[in-house]
Amino acid sequence: MDNGASSYRRFLDGDDNGIAEIVGDYKDGLILYLNGYVKNIFIAEDLTEDTFFKLLTKKPKFSGKSSFKTWLYAIGRNVAIDFIRKNSKTLNTPIEDLENYLSEEQSLEQSYIKEEQKLTVHKAMSELPTDYRTILWLVYFEGFSNKEVATILKKNDRQIVNLLYRARQSLKSKLEEEGFIYEEF
Repeated sequence: MDNGASSYRRFLDGDDNGIAEIVGDYKDGLILYLNGYVKNIFIAEDLTEDTFFKLLTKKPKFSGKSSFKTWLYAIGRNVAIDFIRKNSKTLNTPIEDLENYLSEEQSLEQSYIKEEQKLTVHKAMSELPTDYRTILWLVYFEGFSNKEVATILKKNDRQIVNLLYRARQSLKSKLEEEGFIYEEF
């Protein structure tokens, strides 16, 4: 499976169904991934739209050095980082929006992460530092390899191995505090 590369090639050749397939396949996962950076589901949705808009307008070249999904998530990460840099002083969510924010985030997560055990793990992950949460999400929920994660996060393979080990240990400790019974990660 080429993870969207053929759909992107079709889009570049003029078939608008290609981009529609990409949006359909990657939208939810990308929203949740970007939500890990901005901690606001509404902003994450906007950043996901911005990522797809970038594909539509700038039509960046996909070289095939990584999977299409890795490449797309790296673009999304760059969009999120640009947003955070530009808006770092104004990222607080008003109190009156919290109720809507939490209910929409939960419904999106519940549709994407269906098993109750995964919800518990996700909750524990939300309390982890951003680097840990990000690497665990990319490896275990999105299925990226260590090499692909290294590409997305702009780190070398050894840094990824160390970061993944520390993230797993931290998550394991957090889950044990909650009384969670788990099998081997």
